[in-house]
Amino acid sequence: MDVVYEDNHLIIVNKSCSEIVQGDKTGDKTLADMVKEYIKQKYQKPGNVFLGVVHRLDRPVSGLVVFARTGKALARLNEMFRTGEVHKTYWAIVGQRPPGTEAELEHWLVRNEKQNKSYAYDREKPGAKKAVLAYRLIGASERYFLLEVDLKTGRHHQIRCQLAKIGCPIKGDLKYGSPRSNPDGGICLHARRIRFVHPVSKQEIDVEAPLPDNGIWHCFHSLDGSSPS
Repeated sequence: MDVVYEDNHLIIVNKSCSEIVQGDKTGDKTLADMVKEYIKQKYQKPGNVFLGVVHRLDRPVSGLVVFARTGKALARLNEMFRTGEVHKTYWAIVGQRPPGTEAELEHWLVRNEKQNKSYAYDREKPGAKKAVLAYRLIGASERYFLLEVDLKTGRHHQIRCQLAKIGCPIKGDLKYGSPRSNPDGGICLHARRIRFVHPVSKQEIDVEAPLPDNGIWHCFHSLDGSSPS
């Protein structure tokens, strides 16, 4: 498990694309369970360990996940996420060059619960939620393009859905139109950076997650300031 930040009130982990944040029908071990075990062992805590799930990443997505270690932090972080005080930046690899090198996308998303999928529309529809993100093209290989995405709203499958809407499905994302899956079963969407004011100390927290050390991500490790091991 890759811990990128921790203190008495919160812990931030770099999730792999195979890990699930909270339990689902698969019954697979969760990232939350692994974090609890880590805290229990590191700090030799007796009994149950408190851990609050503040937000989630889709299972095939990698990157930063914030957990609360105290009830006070959980309540305040929940409110900060709700009011947009937590700023999240993602990196996405797509197979088509986007229409512009940078743009703000605004759509109306309708979620289909049965399909576990969202659909994007240019105009408001009944039951739709407004979705806004900004992207810019920051890298390219022979076949793929790397986008940096600033998420302005937090909707179901928002980045996946909106990029697919402009003809740029994320590599490996079969659900939203990518022609092929990735060998690891994940998609090339990475929660790269998260910024917010600490809910208790009021210090600024600004952390980045290293890029995944596999597949097409290797083409972009030079932008990360790191190299594959």
